[in-house]
Amino acid sequence: MSFSVWVALLAASVVISFTPGAGAINTMGNALKVGLGRAFWGILGQQAALVVHIVIVAAGLGVLVANSPLAFDAIRYAGAAYLVYLGIRQFLAKPVVAADDGADVAAAVDAPAGESGWSLFRRGLLVNLLNPKAIVFFLAFLPQFIRPGEPLLPQYLVVAATVILVDVAVMWGFFAVAARSFHRVTRSARGQTVLNRVFGSLFLAVGVALAAIH
Repeated sequence: MSFSVWVALLAASVVISFTPGAGAINTMGNALKVGLGRAFWGILGQQAALVVHIVIVAAGLGVLVANSPLAFDAIRYAGAAYLVYLGIRQFLAKPVVAADDGADVAAAVDAPAGESGWSLFRRGLLVNLLNPKAIVFFLAFLPQFIRPGEPLLPQYLVVAATVILVDVAVMWGFFAVAARSFHRVTRSARGQTVLNRVFGSLFLAVGVALAAIH
């Protein structure tokens, strides 16, 4: 892959990562709930899903999914249902009462404060994985930066590494950090309730959009 093609790939990856979606919502919620450090587990799960999508497209299976209405709709509705489930659970989440010693109160994604890294990873994986539109997007996106006359594996590795590193930087360095600006709000039960409903509504909106938009 030439340097100019890689620069174009890098620019496109930045724009894509900054586009708000379920992954960004999940990252912000995790950052509020469990902190910046542990929120990284959720981001890793989302990247694992991106790897799966890239592998699917590289293996040619993306064409089958894109051309099979039944397979596409099955994955699409499963993903939409999962996001709606997260949204409802988040919207109805009860605020956590602050401890007497004034310890910080966590909020956002409805998960216990001691949620394991595996649980955060799994949710991030499912949020991104159950989105067939991502497969179709990569199906249209990847060929722009792949040169058939050159060895394919090194090119796909460069694409995967670039997309993932950029997305990790944006998710952790922007969305997660931005979410922490709401940290003071989470100290009160009212603030937690407001944020729970905001993030719950966002998950619901993305889920409904995924199911409704063709």
